[in-house]
Amino acid sequence: MIQSVRAAGALVARSPGIRSGVNVGAREVAPVFSLNRRQARRQVLLLYRAWYREIPYFLMEYHVPVSAEQCRKRLKEIFMANRNVTDIRVIDMLVAKGQMELRETMEVWKQAIHLMSFFRDTEPPKSHSFLSKFLHGKT
Repeated sequence: MIQSVRAAGALVARSPGIRSGVNVGAREVAPVFSLNRRQARRQVLLLYRAWYREIPYFLMEYHVPVSAEQCRKRLKEIFMANRNVTDIRVIDMLVAKGQMELRETMEVWKQAIHLMSFFRDTEPPKSHSFLSKFLHGKT
C-alpha cells in the first residue's frame, strides 16, 4: 500500500517497503551491446581487425611520419593496455569509443596531429638529471 505524505507543500508518495532515497540490494543492469563475454571478445577482435586493415589507408591519407609497423605496434599496445578489463559493460563502452575513433579517422574528421597524439606515449622519457638539464641550458 502506498501512502502519500505532504512534505514542504508537495505531495510525495512513499511505499512502506522502500526506504526513501536508499536503494536496497543490488540490481541487475542491462548490457550495452554484448550479452556475454564471448560476444564482447568478438566485438573487440572485430574492432582490432578493422583498425589493423585501415592503417595503410590512414598513412596515405594523413601523411604522418610513421611506418605501418609502428602503427600496428602502437595499436597492439593500446588494445593490450585494456586486456584485464572484465566488466562486459566497460568492454562494450571501450568498443563503442574505439568505433567512434575509427569512424572519425576514416571520414578524415581529424587532423594529422590528432593521429600523432596516439604516439606520444611511446616517446622515450626525458632525463631529469642535473647534468642533462645543465647541458640543455635548463639549470
